[in-house]
Amino acid sequence: MATPDIVTIQETATSGAVPPETARPTGQPPPPQVSDKFARGLTSSELATTLSHFHRAEIARMAGWRDRLDRTSNWAITVVAAMLSVSLSTANAHHGVLLFAMLLITLLLWIEARRYRFFDVYRARVRQFERYYFAQIFSPQPDFASNWLSIVGESLRAPRFLISQRASLARRLRRNYIFMYLILLLAWVLKITTPALQKEGSSTGIAGSLHDALTGAALGPVPGAAVLVVVVLFYAGLFAAAYLIPDNDGELSHGDVHV
Repeated sequence: MATPDIVTIQETATSGAVPPETARPTGQPPPPQVSDKFARGLTSSELATTLSHFHRAEIARMAGWRDRLDRTSNWAITVVAAMLSVSLSTANAHHGVLLFAMLLITLLLWIEARRYRFFDVYRARVRQFERYYFAQIFSPQPDFASNWLSIVGESLRAPRFLISQRASLARRLRRNYIFMYLILLLAWVLKITTPALQKEGSSTGIAGSLHDALTGAALGPVPGAAVLVVVVLFYAGLFAAAYLIPDNDGELSHGDVHV
């Protein structure tokens, strides 16, 4: 049997048609695809230049989203500080200011979790370069994820989030926001249990009974007991989301230095 012309095989591969079995002898590799031929056409220096420029661009995109995360966290800290100052500085301020601060922090947490999903995409690409390319140069390991560049290429063709909104909420809650929520909770409990922080001229100290604390926790027509139940359920949900819901580590399973 005559060996088929290599030009005919390449033209068939370029057009997308599947060549017949008789077009390729048994034991020989399939004809190269267009992307393979293009990659093989690059010299080692051209490929290294392409990878370095792409790595630098991904770092810039990752740093941009990291800056957005910091801005949202800074807004949340500013809101907490401002609401604490307004609520605890004078007895005329209602304890509902602290409840409103909890809602604002929740909104900022939702926004930051959405931004974290974008940040995680670009952070994962940068880490792939560091783990599979640069680490292999500095400390080679045999057969260490040799197809990583193909994975990066597929993520460029069809970008997808690598983490769900719920998982990103849990991560940002564990890292930063749970402490802000705890500060607001302690301030709210202090507000409703300290007569001097509710009415001017009241004696200092803690409320004399649970009934007095529930009376101070009332929010307009809503009784204090109902407000207390809502706050307890809200914080129970926060702690469940932060520490009880299983999380897919993903990129976090490699090393300890993470955002």
